[in-house]
Amino acid sequence: MNDRESGLCHVLDWDSAFFGFRIARLQSAHLTASVVCDVLGWCRREEIRCLYFLASSDSPETTRLAEGNGFRMADFRITLARELMADTKPTESVREFRESDLSSLRGIAAVSHRDSRFYYDPGFPDQRCNELYETWIERSCHGFADLVLVAEHRNQAAGYVSCHLHPDDTGTIGLLAVADGSRGVGIGGKLVTGALRFLEENGCKRAEVVTQGRNCAAQRLYQKFGFRSASVGVWYHRWFDRIAS
Repeated sequence: MNDRESGLCHVLDWDSAFFGFRIARLQSAHLTASVVCDVLGWCRREEIRCLYFLASSDSPETTRLAEGNGFRMADFRITLARELMADTKPTESVREFRESDLSSLRGIAAVSHRDSRFYYDPGFPDQRCNELYETWIERSCHGFADLVLVAEHRNQAAGYVSCHLHPDDTGTIGLLAVADGSRGVGIGGKLVTGALRFLEENGCKRAEVVTQGRNCAAQRLYQKFGFRSASVGVWYHRWFDRIAS
């Protein structure tokens, strides 16, 4: 199978460079026996070490074929959404990112995303996962996101949320985290409020956010602000010549 002709898989250059081995993603959300055969053959020819697969949660055949062909379930991907009415009250408790915040935000990121699929897969060392989220928030602050908002607590940066605008009048909340010592005082809610306000001010009619199935606290936070489950996917990882046990 040729990747450019089939479109079933593509190499993820950034992920591959970051983790130090070739990583690809399977584009389809469903599997058939022939797709599995083609994909696994392509991965071996392309010397792929890890293949990501985001599967539809409503296909018994896909589940059976994934589990029978060495794919390991890594996470449930929950997408939540709500309509925007341009009526979110402004909050003075959050502000735009400043360069002087970066060290604090990297420190928060390194310990705040432990529910993600990477930490639950022993093929990805924890330290590299920490560095992944440190890098992710830094890139978000430097242009990957349209805006990063920061909340302060006791005169220190205590949380962040990244916001993304899309051409279809949809906005998304990306990374959101609150420092360990500042939880339980409403900072998460203030960050969500600030993000919704930004999306509304930029003409978005709908907001979406993705979180992990195991992250019940995040789901409750977003539900409090009117988000409802829109879709569920299943993340699988397929390893080739895996070293980690």
